[in-house]
Amino acid sequence: MPTFQNPTTDAAEASEALRGLAHASRVFEDPADTYAVLGDLLAGVRSLRQVLDQLATSHLTNRVRAHDDAGDQTAGATYALAATAELQQAAALLDGVHQRVDAAMAASGRIAWHPAAREPGPVSRWVSVVFLQGQDADEVLAIIDRDGTDAAIEHLSGFDLGEETIQAALVNGYVYDTIPTGPLDRTTTNGINKLTYNHDHGLVSLFRALPETREPDAQAPSARTTPSRPPSRSHAPVVEEEDDWFAPSQSSPALRGRAL
Repeated sequence: MPTFQNPTTDAAEASEALRGLAHASRVFEDPADTYAVLGDLLAGVRSLRQVLDQLATSHLTNRVRAHDDAGDQTAGATYALAATAELQQAAALLDGVHQRVDAAMAASGRIAWHPAAREPGPVSRWVSVVFLQGQDADEVLAIIDRDGTDAAIEHLSGFDLGEETIQAALVNGYVYDTIPTGPLDRTTTNGINKLTYNHDHGLVSLFRALPETREPDAQAPSARTTPSRPPSRSHAPVVEEEDDWFAPSQSSPALRGRAL
């Protein structure tokens, strides 16, 4: 606790408090706390400005008592005046610091901090959302070069039809324990989506995480452990229709009924 009377003790405590703040402020769990910290720092800058002024005054008013190590009072007074000038200059520079911190606090006070995006749960498998190549892939690769991978993921997310995409991937076998990638492929993740792309071969793929809590369809193929690319498509996967056991064979003429 500050003594408000002993400058040596209070200076040591202030130094230790700032050291603690420097350590604690490495990470802010809630960025909204930065506003309160800026307010306290602003008050601290004002107090530090006052301290520097008072230190300068003390050197100036007590210069007649200043001597160097050899006992020369003139030299000591010269050093006292030099210290006074430097402290006054430092105090003047703090005016600019105060102005900048005050402006930063004003800007920070206008921020409405939103909760951090929730991380996806444990992922056991990935489902293919879309795989593009050729001209379709070139359009997405151009988005990556121009606007970045997040913009490309947002664009490709339009192919994701939610539960329909999951069911189609399960039925068609486009579910992977490990995302299929080639030696020249690049990958990036945004939330539950993972993008893979290859400028050299003109390939783009988007996968969506299938959390461990999702129970697989008992009749669906098991997840592929050997990565292989799904067939190229410019739209979301479609569930294949099952064969009709009662339909006539396509390779033989239809049966004709006979009268008894």
